Amino acid sequence: MTTMCRSQVCNPTMWPSGSTEGVSPAVVEGGKELVLSDQQLAKYMELFEENINRGLGKETNPTAIVKCFPTYVQHLPDGTEKGKYLALDLGGSNIRVLLVELGTAMNINSKVFTIPLSIMQGQGTLLFDFIADCLIGFVKSNNVEEELPLGFTFSFPLVQKGLKIGILERWTKDFSCPGVIGNDVVTMLQDALERRGHKKICIAAVLNDTTGTLMAAAFKHPRARIGLIVGTGTNGCYWESQQKAELFDEPDSGSGKVIINLEWGAFGDDGALDFIRRSYDEDVDLHSVNPGKQKHEKMISGMYMGELVRLMAEKFTKAGLMFEGRGSVSLFTRGALESSAVSDIERERYGEFTNVKRVCDSLGLTHATREDYCNMRYLCSLISRRAAQMVAAGLSVLMRRVGHKKVAVGIDGTVYKFHPHFHNLMMEKIKDITGDEFDYSLFLVEDGSGIGAALLAAVLARTQQL
Repeated sequence: MTTMCRSQVCNPTMWPSGSTEGVSPAVVEGGKELVLSDQQLAKYMELFEENINRGLGKETNPTAIVKCFPTYVQHLPDGTEKGKYLALDLGGSNIRVLLVELGTAMNINSKVFTIPLSIMQGQGTLLFDFIADCLIGFVKSNNVEEELPLGFTFSFPLVQKGLKIGILERWTKDFSCPGVIGNDVVTMLQDALERRGHKKICIAAVLNDTTGTLMAAAFKHPRARIGLIVGTGTNGCYWESQQKAELFDEPDSGSGKVIINLEWGAFGDDGALDFIRRSYDEDVDLHSVNPGKQKHEKMISGMYMGELVRLMAEKFTKAGLMFEGRGSVSLFTRGALESSAVSDIERERYGEFTNVKRVCDSLGLTHATREDYCNMRYLCSLISRRAAQMVAAGLSVLMRRVGHKKVAVGIDGTVYKFHPHFHNLMMEKIKDITGDEFDYSLFLVEDGSGIGAALLAAVLARTQQL
């Protein structure tokens, strides 16, 4: 086993994750329901494997929760890719356009455009007109005269019918543009470009951010076979045999493999994870913008970590176990605790309480005691550890499906990047689950959604699939 360890993760001066030093025994007892047992993780893995098999099956996919969409990407980068490529990354409130030149080094020129809320929730044609204007403006400002292949990252659930065909299944995040669900997003972008008389952009492929992360990871590391996002949301993809991907309906280009986009955020939407879901999870789901959907994601990702901790602190305070039973308006207000505060609290140097005091003060809990600070840190560690262990269990399943003794996992996202213990927690739990079965590494891939899109275009050019 190898690990690519970041300095802030391995800093021995931080409080150990899960430390109960100074924590009230009543809080430790109350938090036990958040601690996952080996038996629970084994059941989680069994259910996840079953869900993957259902998603891959042609007959079972229509009712499958984990959709396992074939991406039609049949080749990974091998490091020999060269040339100039465009990338377009749409995944949130920003659009990023990149011009990537591959040679002896990778040169990147990029620009970020902010999408107005009126566009994010307006008619679909307006969204794609806006995207086309950003793309054309970027190309002109960079004096791109030749026709260049474009990789289009569209980080919403797509049913792919080919490299250039992606049918939007549903919107997520803050998008709700009518007229896009059920339609091909590549065609909609091409139509918007044609309305502007622009014909010098060739859309080579559409992909999501998870696939882009795996492409960027494989360019860095020849053993990369799994891509993962753990940020505001979460998703994964992996390298699967085409024979097992029964929805794949294109000729084999020679690899015998295809990247599968899991859409694993929906795992448990049918109640499969109720055995480890708790009242805090139910509360978060009930008051979310999509109740009953993305239940797995709501237990793991950065969008919800802070609220889960706040709900625990609220419950324990009202029970008289924290803050002398005296809360505050902020503590009892939904969304008042940002997930970044969880990372800040867990990053504290051992014996110090600067960050946790600042967070408590910001919540109006200026009467907090040293024990309260320890309690808050412990609640953060419970939510973080549970999330990391669930991801580790899922990765263990994917490693076995990939079937390589040596395997690397490329990971992008703010939780993995900034949480001080997440990497180590995942490494430790994978080791607990798999023993010496794999020689594995987890490493950060930054901007996989942008660079990965350009690399996919480059791979298609190298393998003459353009």
